[in-house]
Amino acid sequence: MRYSNKSALRMAAAVLALGMVSSVTVRAEDAKPANAELANKLDPNAKEIDDKVLAAAAAVKDDDGKYKDKAGDPTFHITNDGKKVDWFTYSGYRRYHAECHVCHGPDAMGSTYAPALKDSLKHLSYSEFMGILAGGKQDVSSSDQKVMPAFADNKNVMCYADDLYVYLRARASGALPRVRPGEKEDKPDSAKQVEKDCLGG
Repeated sequence: MRYSNKSALRMAAAVLALGMVSSVTVRAEDAKPANAELANKLDPNAKEIDDKVLAAAAAVKDDDGKYKDKAGDPTFHITNDGKKVDWFTYSGYRRYHAECHVCHGPDAMGSTYAPALKDSLKHLSYSEFMGILAGGKQDVSSSDQKVMPAFADNKNVMCYADDLYVYLRARASGALPRVRPGEKEDKPDSAKQVEKDCLGG
């Protein structure tokens, strides 16, 4: 009998608490005004400009629609207030989301088991990136084992390795936020030929 009395008391307390909560009214005029600065900081699509990476990635040469930095490494070219990208950035976005995002997360943001490539490309050189992409990488410790497979034999990756590098470099610099590129430059004839030769078509 004693058990049923406790149950009845608990139920009565729950009903009373629910009645009190439902009687509270929230009015729109009681809400705090929006803080635009805070809202911009919380925008997941906001650009995160890294001035050092952006300066190093500045395009100084255009070779038939393929842009290069002062060291001769592939880089991006974004114009029209960030709305138009070069062909290789666009192609890299597409290839990344077809081949890489499953492990490294959408928009190169990382996951629980693979690093954010938008951060990795802040310190990886072009040759280091290409070496890891082709040969893979292992980070093994006593508590964790992370393995990046080698993609040297995967034409869907290696035929577009420069495109991937250019896209990830744009993400690392902050020049390209978490968006699908809208406007793009036309695909250069040289890119069409390289793709055909690489894929064997």
